[in-house]
Amino acid sequence: MSGVVTGDAVVLGLQPARLPSRALALCIDLTVVLTVYVLVSVGLAFATASLDEAAQTALSIASFLLVLVGAPIAVETLSHGRSLGKMACGLRVVRDDGGPIRFRHALVRGAMGVVEILMTFGVVACIASLVSERGRRVGDVFAGALVVRERVPAARAAAVPPPPPWLVGRFGQLDLSAVPDGLWLEIRQYLTRIRQLDPGVGRQLAERLADELVARTGTPPPPGVPAADYLAGVVGERQAREARRAFAPAGTAGGVGGGYAGGAGSGDVPGVATGVAAGQRSGFAAPGAAPVGTAPAAPAPSAGPAPDPASPATGFAPPA
Repeated sequence: MSGVVTGDAVVLGLQPARLPSRALALCIDLTVVLTVYVLVSVGLAFATASLDEAAQTALSIASFLLVLVGAPIAVETLSHGRSLGKMACGLRVVRDDGGPIRFRHALVRGAMGVVEILMTFGVVACIASLVSERGRRVGDVFAGALVVRERVPAARAAAVPPPPPWLVGRFGQLDLSAVPDGLWLEIRQYLTRIRQLDPGVGRQLAERLADELVARTGTPPPPGVPAADYLAGVVGERQAREARRAFAPAGTAGGVGGGYAGGAGSGDVPGVATGVAAGQRSGFAAPGAAPVGTAPAAPAPSAGPAPDPASPATGFAPPA
């Protein structure tokens, strides 16, 4: 990652483009520009055959400046740093602070490019890019610009660690409908990076997230359950509900109020009925609910330990 910092002191995760990708993009751009320049020169040669030598020389210099210098500057300005070669290689020219370049940045890069690329056949640009920490050539330094990679390989998503076995299915009656997606994302990111955090910092973060989750659900965690285990258990319950909703048989009846049959009022996943088998897996049974057109199912046996009379009215108990 680069050390690009915005005016608000925000570090941007930009990956500077290195010499191989920049050289490939430059070759594509030069091929296109030189092809256009040759066609324009041939056309001007036929059109100005009757003019004197001074006029032909002036037109040749004008075509050189317009095609080889002006055209790249105009393309980078209008496309905000993306020429044809850069688009093909997934690159873009940005300012030092990560913002889009303007005409003055493209003008300085184009003017310096005539010297370090066209006149020296790219030798100066290659040396400067190899020496620079962020792969910048001389024109980039004078313009205050940077060539970055737009297409970065996506990192493989880390799996959320499973909850402790004694917490599996213990949160079937929680109402998760009021939990926002932003909080779910924070909890997921914490659980996937829990091994990378300092123990003290991770514990404080888990307690804060657990407090926010309790405030949204209205049900405190079982006594004696660590905050990290509580978060893992609730996330596991949410994933189990989503799996049941995705793989529910067509035509099954929904629970009371459109929620799960095992938790009255838990309407965060509507239209799914929880049968006996699902109740055995998740640790709760439907309170008298049954699919339409079938006989009422027998209550499912409890999958967890007997609740502690001294524990709060959550129906949960930590392991002995």
